Amino acid sequence: MKSETMEEHKEKSSIKVSCGVITLSDTKFKDQKIEQETDISGKLIKDELNQKYNVESYKIIPDEKDLLINTIEEMINENIDVIFTTGGTGIGSRDITIETIEPLFEKELLGFGEIFRGKTYEELGSGALLSRATAGVYKKTIIFSMPGSPNAVKLGVSIVINELPHLKKHLKE
Repeated sequence: MKSETMEEHKEKSSIKVSCGVITLSDTKFKDQKIEQETDISGKLIKDELNQKYNVESYKIIPDEKDLLINTIEEMINENIDVIFTTGGTGIGSRDITIETIEPLFEKELLGFGEIFRGKTYEELGSGALLSRATAGVYKKTIIFSMPGSPNAVKLGVSIVINELPHLKKHLKE
């Protein structure tokens, strides 16, 4: 059942949403130009978002806490509304994305991770336990963090792509 209020908010929402994409990968970070060609997940996010919005910043960085924070800050300073990260969300020793960004969140968007894991469970079963996808708000910017697999980013983007203008509207109030 659709909410009339939510539909009204969506209609009044700005359609211009500026997006940033950050791929965290120790193996892909060598030469930005060459490695962007092999960054399947980052490219999938960019292609999906560019169908409706503008991807204005795209970076591949190694799994390093300070570099991730600096890259997020740079994108915020470039007036990016929504940042998508892919990679670094696992439970390995080099996976630092979640531990780095969650302390930044002023507000969490718990529904994103819940829906992501629910849909992943429907497709993969108990392997969904490994997903630490998360989302939140930092400095009036929404950050979505997803695993690095192409299927994970397709799922993550599909969950939120139509809601981005609505989310932006609420952030800018």
